[in-house]
Amino acid sequence: MSLLFDFFDSLRSFLNAGGTVLWIILWVSVCLWCLIVERLLFFKLDYPVLKEQWVKQWNERSDKSSQYALTIRKAIISEAKITMSRFLSIIKMLIGLCPLFGLLGTVIGMIHVFDVMAVTGTGNARAMASGISLATIPTMAGMVIAIAGLYFKKLIEEWVDDETHLLTDLLKYH
Repeated sequence: MSLLFDFFDSLRSFLNAGGTVLWIILWVSVCLWCLIVERLLFFKLDYPVLKEQWVKQWNERSDKSSQYALTIRKAIISEAKITMSRFLSIIKMLIGLCPLFGLLGTVIGMIHVFDVMAVTGTGNARAMASGISLATIPTMAGMVIAIAGLYFKKLIEEWVDDETHLLTDLLKYH
């Protein structure tokens, strides 16, 4: 139990060293990873059932060659793509926000450094250190979260494309 308290105390110290912006990055990161995990669980648990329903809906049709059937097929594929792409635009936005908040943290930290330099002069490195950590920690955190998020965003986009093509092949139009 003591180890858990030490971990959370270290985490709180790290977040405080990065300033208010790092707390914002933490909450953006939590939202981002909740959405990514939701999409991964969707593809693992819900999507196979939905795909089976869409294929069954198409296969139960007697008419698979008319213009009306083609329209229904396109509607099923569009519905599938929209369902698979759910939250993808929000994930992209959150990924884009992380480095921007990191940059904001850099600017705020540098302003703090310049304030210290204005008050104490250029020779007090110890006084400037907190501003420098305030400047670099949010930048690093924003970039790390964005890079990891980009990997999973690309993975989800590829799944959407692959599954859309697979569904298009499964819904045979004569």
